[in-house]
Amino acid sequence: MGERCCAAVLRVLVLQAAWALAGGQVRYSVPEEAKAGTVVGRLAQDLGLEAGEAEARRLRLVAQGRRASVEVSGASGALLVSSRLDREELCGKSAPCALRLEVLLERPLRVFHVQLEVTDINDNAPVFPAARKNLSIAELSALGSRFPLEGASDADIGANAQLTYTLSPSEHFSLDLQKSNERNLVPELVLMKSLDRETVPVHRLVLTATDGGRPSLTGTMELVISVLDANDNAPQFNQSVYKVQLAESASVGTLVTRVNATDPDLGTNSQVTYAASSFIPPSGRDVISVNPNTGEIHLTEALDFEEVSIFDFRIEATDKGTPPLSGHCSVELEVLDVNDNAPEVWVTSLSVPVPEDASVGTVVALLSVSDRDSGENGRVRCWVWPASPFGLEATFAGSYSLVLREALDRERVSEYEVEVRAEDGGAPALRASRGLRVPVSDVNDNAPAFAQAVYTVLARENNAAGAELARLWARDPDEAGNGRVSYSLWDGGVGVGGGGAAGSSPGGGWRPASSYVSVDAESGRLWALQPLDYEELQVLQFEVRAVDAGEPPLSGNATVQLFVLDENDNAPALLPPAGSAPEAGAVAAPEAAAMALAGEGSVSGTLWAWATWGAPAGQVVAKIRAVDADSGYNAWLRYELWEPRGKGPFRVGLYSGEVSTARALDEADGPRQRLLIVVRDHGEPARSATATLSVSLLEAAEAALAAGSSSSSSLSRSAAAAELGPGAASAATNVWLVVAICAVSSLFLLAVVLYGASRWAPRAAVLSGPGPTTLVCASEVGSWSYSQRHSRSLCVTDGAAKSDLMVFSPNFPPPPPAPAAKDTQPEPSALLDTVSVNTLLVFYPYPTFCPSRCAGSAGIQAPFPWPENVECLTSA
Repeated sequence: MGERCCAAVLRVLVLQAAWALAGGQVRYSVPEEAKAGTVVGRLAQDLGLEAGEAEARRLRLVAQGRRASVEVSGASGALLVSSRLDREELCGKSAPCALRLEVLLERPLRVFHVQLEVTDINDNAPVFPAARKNLSIAELSALGSRFPLEGASDADIGANAQLTYTLSPSEHFSLDLQKSNERNLVPELVLMKSLDRETVPVHRLVLTATDGGRPSLTGTMELVISVLDANDNAPQFNQSVYKVQLAESASVGTLVTRVNATDPDLGTNSQVTYAASSFIPPSGRDVISVNPNTGEIHLTEALDFEEVSIFDFRIEATDKGTPPLSGHCSVELEVLDVNDNAPEVWVTSLSVPVPEDASVGTVVALLSVSDRDSGENGRVRCWVWPASPFGLEATFAGSYSLVLREALDRERVSEYEVEVRAEDGGAPALRASRGLRVPVSDVNDNAPAFAQAVYTVLARENNAAGAELARLWARDPDEAGNGRVSYSLWDGGVGVGGGGAAGSSPGGGWRPASSYVSVDAESGRLWALQPLDYEELQVLQFEVRAVDAGEPPLSGNATVQLFVLDENDNAPALLPPAGSAPEAGAVAAPEAAAMALAGEGSVSGTLWAWATWGAPAGQVVAKIRAVDADSGYNAWLRYELWEPRGKGPFRVGLYSGEVSTARALDEADGPRQRLLIVVRDHGEPARSATATLSVSLLEAAEAALAAGSSSSSSLSRSAAAAELGPGAASAATNVWLVVAICAVSSLFLLAVVLYGASRWAPRAAVLSGPGPTTLVCASEVGSWSYSQRHSRSLCVTDGAAKSDLMVFSPNFPPPPPAPAAKDTQPEPSALLDTVSVNTLLVFYPYPTFCPSRCAGSAGIQAPFPWPENVECLTSA
């Protein structure tokens, strides 16, 4: 297709050249932008030159003032394009574009004028003055408003420069072309729809200019249309309602929230300020503050959920446009509860004191418990401390009853300090407490009780009438009249009997205890109404009753065992010889009275005994028997040979009273020995009695006769036989000798049997069990027991000296004939068993010690800790 174009162009040029030559001037036409080397025309031929002549005659172009874009080929003489031809550069908008060339031909010199017309091609697109055109249009501009635009230009000419305009599609703008003259069109921008800067702040359109060439070329220009803002938009919040939750513990200055309002306008039209209004409740005005520039809301006062839990207020945002526009939103501030309130406990009713016999379930107090917090923070748990004897029962929400859960005992606890504790369910939990003082009123529910069921009282005999024996005390834990105790003797069924039993009198018969003792009704002191005589009364048992002053009165009993302690007020009394007849009474010896020991004593008559000549040392001649109505040491007798003193033929056993020969008897001792024996007790001061023993010294035959007759006759008859003449005595010697041998043999066998029985008998049987008053003495001469009414040998042994020990096991009176009141009298066997164990009295022969509580009780000593139930008293 290009070749065809070139051929057509050449034909045109040839025709023009032919026309020019015909007119006397050569004319050529060449299109612009032809390539270098393109043959414009056959200049040599058109000038009429022969072939080769153009080179010979030097055919050339005359240089012009501007660079020529064509040249003459020296060989062919053709006019060629030497460089780029730009019509717009050569001629601009002039039409036609003809270049006048001078062709010089030398030899001969000849000048030819050649006109070269450069034809236009559409090689230039339309060009706008600027690639981008900025326009500013107010967003409130009226519809149909026109905005002229600067058109494009095209360097081409003719149809190639005829422009048409088009506008990119837009719903707001259209293009209208106006002719400024016959050749130019002026485009105008027409507003077809109202602008909204907030919707589309900038419109970008493309204006296209198209020339009339073939092919056509186009040029474009971007239209940037900025919509000028108008204050046509009110500020808008991003939320219509702001809901904020804030703990009531938030400190002052805490950021509550930040509201944000936007204004799509520009400049001052979009500058927003904030303000708060419409507070519900009105107190919220003082709680928060709003920053007018940033919209930040801060706390200005502390929150209190218990006062206000929700604050509602409005925030207004106003722009700075003219006129100013505003927008609104609501803020809902919810205050979250914090466990900042401890539970509160109130006592609405208190019923005190509480009787100690109040039944379980009795309501003592009514309480009200509350907590100003809410939810778990306000849920309260209550309990009582200590847990007993009271408890809590919920009556309805927030109300409790303090009730009795266990029986009360005022004597154990007279007053309770009760603490009602409450704890809420917060984290951490808060606690509160309320103390209650609950006194317990007394009820007479306790009988007086003695410290001991059995009181053991020791009193010396011969005490003064009115002496205080003991002080009894019964405890009643009740108070006031219920605990006020009065004491009295209870004589019902308690008496005394004869025969030396406890509470007996020599005359026999029952005597009430009130005849011996009296008790003070208020203090419980036990007084002696008369002097006591141990020989008359050793043990007195009675009961003391303690009665309170309650309604009804209650009582308690205690048994008092009064042991009378022996005084050495009886001197030893000599007993007649064993087996003596009534007529063998003692004969008074006035000289014995003169020889009595200093102090009060008793004097007995003369006793008779015999001994054989030549009797070896140690032979028992006689035995002095004596008894002392006292007991213990006071009744422990010792025998002393007062006359003759020195180395007499006889001696007396210190504790046995046996008179035996100290050496072998001889005729120098005479036919008769008179012995003065003093019997003395161990009392303080000691009392004594004297006995005169007349010992006749006989021959062996006479002694045998005397021994035989002593088994069937009295001492007086033996003494009479001793006065008989020697003849009569010799006649009866054989008879009495046989009798004496039999009697001695019998006595020896009996002694052996008794000694074996006492030797092998169990010792426990001797000392166990209650029995009559028994005195057990151990001394350097052996051990033996003594009673006022009978004696029993325990053991006879020789050994090293040891301290004396006396054990007193008291008897107890038999049960009285009258029935015991209220079944308080124990069984006799049980009473004997109990008292025999609990009332062991031990005496030492030498003063050792007495418990501190019995200081000053002379004569009552114990070598071991004093029993708690034994009281030490001395006579006044």
